[in-house]
Amino acid sequence: MTRVTGVRQRGADGGDDLDRALRAAQGGDEEAFRVLYRDVQPRLIRFAGALVGADAEDVTSEAWLQIARDLPGFRGDIDGFRGWTATITRHRALDHLRRRARRPAADAPAEELLTLAGPSDTEALALDGIATEDALRLIAGLPRDQAEAVLLRVVMGLDAKAAGKVLGKRPGAIRTAAHRGLRRLTERLAAPSEASEASEAAAAGSREAAADSAGAAAGTAPAPQAGTLPGAGSDKSGGTGAEGVR
Repeated sequence: MTRVTGVRQRGADGGDDLDRALRAAQGGDEEAFRVLYRDVQPRLIRFAGALVGADAEDVTSEAWLQIARDLPGFRGDIDGFRGWTATITRHRALDHLRRRARRPAADAPAEELLTLAGPSDTEALALDGIATEDALRLIAGLPRDQAEAVLLRVVMGLDAKAAGKVLGKRPGAIRTAAHRGLRRLTERLAAPSEASEASEAAAAGSREAAADSAGAAAGTAPAPQAGTLPGAGSDKSGGTGAEGVR
């Protein structure tokens, strides 16, 4: 059974306080708005980073402009607010990707090539490291539906229903995609360890084979005859070369 950590329980991270901050921010309280920003922005930047790479800050900046503009008309609690901000960020990220795709190849900065997923044993390890750069690269390498489901469920802390609203899918489809994505992450995280063990085993086998080969070579050399020394032979006079030795 998939264990999803990081999904907030009511009140576990000051939910009631954040609900009050949300109401105050809608009324124009700037300090309350900063409280909301500090809670949501780290989640949004990781979410956007898995979608657009190094351009995440540009995307979230555009998202916050819309969030601030439309906040007075928002209806919902802090969970709904996180889902709403994730929806806005996702739309801005997709707009950004479309613009980037239309951009001439020669104008694309080389840094964009660094946003491709790279290699980085258990599902718990995948989730515990979810906020790290390597883990986000791994998530970015998942199929889009799985990557977004994992990000919304774990990074944004949304339940399946709220994540489904962001993606326009049923909660069951979100659970399935998140489960498959986490399972694939587990396999990718375990792969380097397995490869290292295989490499060490191969190296040990090579050393053992070399030792066996050396032993075999030593066993085929002719044994010296009794009473003679290796390298001692007859001299030109037909003697043993040991005359005069007393």
